[in-house]
Amino acid sequence: MPPTSRPLRKLGFLTIGLFDEADPRRGHESTLEIIELGEQLGFDSAWLRHRHLQYGISSPVAVMAAASQRTSRIELGTAVIPLGWENPLRLAEDLATVDILSGGRINPGVSVGPPMHYDQVKEALYPDTADTEDFSYERVRRLLDFVRGRSATDFSGVEGFEVFSDRVQPHSPGLGSRLWYGGGSLSSARWAGEHGMNFLTSSVVKAESREAADGEAAVDFAEIQLSHIRAFRAHHPDGDRARVSQGLVVIPTDSASPEQRAKYEEFAAKRTPRTASPQGPARLMFAPDIVGSSEDIAERLHAHAAFREVDEVAFALPFTFEHEDYVQILTDMATKLGPALGWRPAG
Repeated sequence: MPPTSRPLRKLGFLTIGLFDEADPRRGHESTLEIIELGEQLGFDSAWLRHRHLQYGISSPVAVMAAASQRTSRIELGTAVIPLGWENPLRLAEDLATVDILSGGRINPGVSVGPPMHYDQVKEALYPDTADTEDFSYERVRRLLDFVRGRSATDFSGVEGFEVFSDRVQPHSPGLGSRLWYGGGSLSSARWAGEHGMNFLTSSVVKAESREAADGEAAVDFAEIQLSHIRAFRAHHPDGDRARVSQGLVVIPTDSASPEQRAKYEEFAAKRTPRTASPQGPARLMFAPDIVGSSEDIAERLHAHAAFREVDEVAFALPFTFEHEDYVQILTDMATKLGPALGWRPAG
């Protein structure tokens, strides 16, 4: 087995937090229970996806606030908040508030671009400014400035009985260093590095114009992801010490029942065809889901070119499984897979 160049230092997981429209509280409670279990198992972090107008968590910041009051150690992140739906100043206030409440444990991940199905939602979201909204990296820069304590107004002082600040309040001093950019392209990797952010790379990347040594177009997922990690660090002030987290879909089966194993293998098999070549106009490359024993998964990860250069992961939980499936998967991750990758549980 080829050795990793960076021993696994932080083990995290990512969940979408699905719920039934007829009983949304049960789904949200399940997510909170999974986060509590993660802390008990020694995971370093739990991450929430963001879903608008779907049956998944639409307000991960609110869920992080709830989770912060039911846990004491585990870090809480978003992977990712699409900033096209957000006002950066208001989001900065919410993030700082939850960070204060959590004792400095949140890791907000963000991305840019127009909201999904923008033509259908823009009249509800931006009825007066839909055609002039800026969905570029500028939206991230504004959030960074507000979170890091730069002025939001030229007014401060006392007016009557009220005291006003010229920067976002509360201000959480360490939060600015815990902001992540979720990117799947070289341009995103470079921008995140140049602006001193951390970098989230997932199971989806863009197969951009690049040639392999034999002159053919490079479409190997691991090599593309590796190029993004190296570009990010090359442009980051911290260089090779800049934080990168990898988020592949990993499903250990050590303690799974025969029925669970069959379900997991069927899930992965249905998704495998999309991993063979770039998909759609954006030429998206998807990583294969990794299903098997922790020993087998560890061997495959050690052979993964991008995994060998990270020391943090946030393995993505499959979206459509049951609560008991997540309990089994997380337990195997913490007790079998993590140790096989050289990780030690926190606490």
